[in-house]
Amino acid sequence: MAAKTVDKEITVEEKLKALYQLQTMLSEIDKIKTQCGELPLEVQDLEDEVTGLETRIEKYNEEISELKSVVSGKKIEIENANALIAKYQSQQENVKNNREYDFLSKEIEFQTLEIELAEKRIREANVALNSKTEEIEKSLQQKQEREEDLVQKKSELNEIVAETRQEEEKLREEAKKLEPNIDPRLLTAFKRIRKNARNGLGVVYIQRDACGGCFNKIPPQRQLDIKLRKKVIVCEYCGRIIIDPELARVE
Repeated sequence: MAAKTVDKEITVEEKLKALYQLQTMLSEIDKIKTQCGELPLEVQDLEDEVTGLETRIEKYNEEISELKSVVSGKKIEIENANALIAKYQSQQENVKNNREYDFLSKEIEFQTLEIELAEKRIREANVALNSKTEEIEKSLQQKQEREEDLVQKKSELNEIVAETRQEEEKLREEAKKLEPNIDPRLLTAFKRIRKNARNGLGVVYIQRDACGGCFNKIPPQRQLDIKLRKKVIVCEYCGRIIIDPELARVE
């Protein structure tokens, strides 16, 4: 019941005045945020790039590990093939007929081909290893450069935030004090309009017989209604709440 009594005591003019003051403070906060410029986005981009490079380096290391396993495996295959060749050659010295000798010769030839194939795979793996190692070195260099840029950009951003934090907090506190003087539904509508407005303006004043938000002409009778301050009037084109210049203390 107490809240309703307070609402009755606050006139439409007072609500509009408080709403415009709130808009002014929030616009100041927006200006403070714009001082950071593109730095927050640049910091985010650099963080994403560093993360991407870390993922790339990790992938290269996994591929190098796999290639080294391939080389080790092929070296074992070569050792086994050489052992078989030595065995078959030893057996050839004790064969009883040409058939056995030819069979062992084919086995030796087969193992020789297996060795050649394994050596080829080793060479290919070594080429890939060198390539991956070079890519890792490049990625590590890029990562170091991006990390240095990131440290610098974060330092710049933190410096700006530190300089403006106190001013922003003060404005937010003052803005909170104004909200009880504004009808909850009107405040909700204002926040919705402001959120959807590209320039963050939910309340504007008449400028040259036009809406200060979208600059569409306002009919004379509607301008008169706005100046009377008896009800909340919104622009029929952009939906912003319109007040007269005198209430906004603009000549």
